Amino acid sequence: MAATTTVRISKTPGVCGGDACICGHRIPVWVLVGYQRTGASDADLLAYYPQLTEADLAAAWEYAATHRDEIEQAIAENEAGDEGEVE
Repeated sequence: MAATTTVRISKTPGVCGGDACICGHRIPVWVLVGYQRTGASDADLLAYYPQLTEADLAAAWEYAATHRDEIEQAIAENEAGDEGEVE
């Protein structure tokens, strides 16, 4: 993980289920990746989350690229919800 990512991304037990989040915010990386997959641009995400910076998003994309399995699992768990996996 690059220095920028380690400064901007954190995992804290008990906060957002321990998922990787933007430091100082309860915004999980997997949520940002999910929005990106639905067609949201960085500009869209900065409008949705005005507290984030371009550097925060760059760190999120870097983290997601180097932790693909973790992000995929978090997205799958979210899609499954309380009722289990969607088929």
